[in-house]
Amino acid sequence: MKAKWIALALVVLCFAAPASLLAQKGQVVVYTSVDQIFSQPILEAFEKETGIKVLAVYDVEASKTTGLVNRLIAEKNKPRGDVFWNGEIVRTIVLKNNGVLTPYNSPSAANIPAVFKDDEGYWTGYSARARVLIVNNDQLDEAAAPSSIFDFLKPQWKGRFSMAYPLFGTTATHVAALYAVLGQEMTEFYLKGIKDNGVMIVDGNSVTRDLVVAGRLPVAFTDTDDANVSIQAGKPVRMVYPDGRGIGTLLIPNTVGLVANGPNPENGKKLIDYLLSERIESELAFGEAAQMPVRPNVPKPDYVPSIDDIRVMQVDYEDMVKNLDAATRFCQGLFVR
Repeated sequence: MKAKWIALALVVLCFAAPASLLAQKGQVVVYTSVDQIFSQPILEAFEKETGIKVLAVYDVEASKTTGLVNRLIAEKNKPRGDVFWNGEIVRTIVLKNNGVLTPYNSPSAANIPAVFKDDEGYWTGYSARARVLIVNNDQLDEAAAPSSIFDFLKPQWKGRFSMAYPLFGTTATHVAALYAVLGQEMTEFYLKGIKDNGVMIVDGNSVTRDLVVAGRLPVAFTDTDDANVSIQAGKPVRMVYPDGRGIGTLLIPNTVGLVANGPNPENGKKLIDYLLSERIESELAFGEAAQMPVRPNVPKPDYVPSIDDIRVMQVDYEDMVKNLDAATRFCQGLFVR
């Protein structure tokens, strides 16, 4: 009998949440793929202003977003998190489709344009980044730099550009968007083309940025937040918003959603209200993340463009999700590591 109880205790210990993530009055658990350098100060400010203890679970650079999404799906029957704050949108919709999220219409989101909100209230988008090219000023002047992602099919760029591994983060989102906009055949032709042209595949957008900052490559794919960190630090780099005369630049909003049956739902709603406020959107614009507010009258610095200042890729987020599996399978086979 004693052995039976010991075995039962071991089972309970294996499946119990860590003490730090158990439901407790006055706390909230947030899973976030947003870079800790950007998200932690905001979460600490929320904690200080509300008295609600924030327990944050961050993702790692190499598996951006995907790791936390898989964890949330695995925990669906016994959630440990209350809020998912994502630096992109596609895998937030994946969580909705997997029954991980529950609807919540935050009053802070009342004036956010409908295109950035789920019709059923499962997620809300705000503070967008863009997929850009980062260019080394010492190696490429304006005339020499590529203006389109399709320039990388040209022989002159062979072995001279980089991209993060396209199974994770915003690079995976970008590929899914190309599938939705260009179609499968043309997108796979493009991906094969850049592989044949020597694209360097690395672990994360910050790595592609660092290669250009160091002068090891003249240009690379990255996101506006990663590029802006180096620009604000005085590094000899600049951003190019690609395809201003073509398919446009992919805009990727942050998204936030309430986890279904999370341990601290009311505090989760308070955190979502805080994150979706105009004040936080403005802070993300003025901070190192340099994110673009999705609301027109939110204060921002001049160096952060408004959404109306760039040609935005016209893509349906749900269509991107529908193409995610096909994009993942193809990229796994093409970019074998």
